[in-house]
Amino acid sequence: MPTAMTYNSLLNDMRAYLERGATLATDPTVYEQLPQLINLAERRLARELKIQGTVTVVSGTMTTAVVAYAKPNRWRETVSMRIGTGAGYNTLKEIYPRAYEYLRLYWPNQTETEEPRFYADYDYSNWLIAPTPDDNYPYEVIYYELPALLDITLQTNWFTEYAPDALLYASLLEAAPFLKNDDQIKVWEGFLGRSIASLNGEDIRQIVDRSIIRRED
Repeated sequence: MPTAMTYNSLLNDMRAYLERGATLATDPTVYEQLPQLINLAERRLARELKIQGTVTVVSGTMTTAVVAYAKPNRWRETVSMRIGTGAGYNTLKEIYPRAYEYLRLYWPNQTETEEPRFYADYDYSNWLIAPTPDDNYPYEVIYYELPALLDITLQTNWFTEYAPDALLYASLLEAAPFLKNDDQIKVWEGFLGRSIASLNGEDIRQIVDRSIIRRED
């Protein structure tokens, strides 16, 4: 049975494929760069893989008269946002994405309050809400995140568990221009592209399976 990928095993695999960076003493430049190349590969995959494995949920509570709310650490892209309304705030209500400029035109006076209807990216670290909340609404946000980056103290993450081939190919792709090995770029792009297509296809099948009502004859 294959051994599960870890950060250390990924480093060893890269050294074997590249035939470089075996030790700090013999090849210090490549040896010291490999961790950075892995982290760049993780960031690439987080951008290119919009699948369930990179989706997470955060909840919190809005504050009356407050329009800006911090995004979670490692946020990449918002999927949806809902607030709790009604008795006991038990009725979930969708609030919809709009451009920042739209929110400013729609609700120019932030001192006026009402039930929120829209959200926008205020900046990379915050959301803007409009109208200005008139109550302390609980909220739930579904978003794509960058998994915690691997290092010597964090040996595994979602990529090592569920997309080890994609992580390896992405890491080798990041290494090719660093090593000025242009001939290998298209090779690793091809392998990585197939891995990403496979992961995306698997994700679509899972979504379709959940939407089908199965009947027994």
